[in-house]
Amino acid sequence: MSGMDKTQPKAVVLLSGGLDSATILAIAKSKGLACYAISVAYGQRHAAELQAAVQVARHLGVKEHRVVDINLAAFGGSALTDARLTVPTTPAEGIPITYVPARNTVFLSLALAWAEVCEARAIYIGVNAVDYSGYPDCRPDFIKAFESVANLGTRAGVSGDRFVIEAPLISLSKAEIINLGQQLGVDYSLTVSCYQADDRGRVCGLCDSCRIRVSGFQAAGVVDPTRYA
Repeated sequence: MSGMDKTQPKAVVLLSGGLDSATILAIAKSKGLACYAISVAYGQRHAAELQAAVQVARHLGVKEHRVVDINLAAFGGSALTDARLTVPTTPAEGIPITYVPARNTVFLSLALAWAEVCEARAIYIGVNAVDYSGYPDCRPDFIKAFESVANLGTRAGVSGDRFVIEAPLISLSKAEIINLGQQLGVDYSLTVSCYQADDRGRVCGLCDSCRIRVSGFQAAGVVDPTRYA
């Protein structure tokens, strides 16, 4: 390992392969951080996003990219992990059926474990509380609470070497996120945001995630590079 590698500050970045996570990886890179990207194969029906994550990690350049297997489909309770449930194609009130129980808590815990081992003290996550689907684990209060947990429940945290959970997109609109990513050189044609993309990464254009993405590109005045089925 070079001297630069030893002294360069590190970050663990949760990389789903979607638009938001690609943008936060670019943000972390722009801050001069050595980025360790982690993606999670959690039993999601839209596995094409994992292939997208590999391409995004390669395109933006990371120190290491790991895909961790953890089967949340064993519990079900979400249209993203239970094939018996249908992904809705119209907006619904309240927390939608695409909510995956405790997903971001699990993801952040995995990222925290790796961060402690690789001596990264920043963890980046692409949650958003503006253009989002009503998920409770995308709110600022949740991020703040998990940061407290991280510093209470780790050897590094209790030793005073504190972790910071970075959620730079949390108060931005989708259009603002896209414009920021454009400035940072994100190739959004590599990303997949759809809840039911096919094996080739072509998206439905109808699910909640697709609708938010489409409206974001329209509002940003940016050509939508998404591949539709």
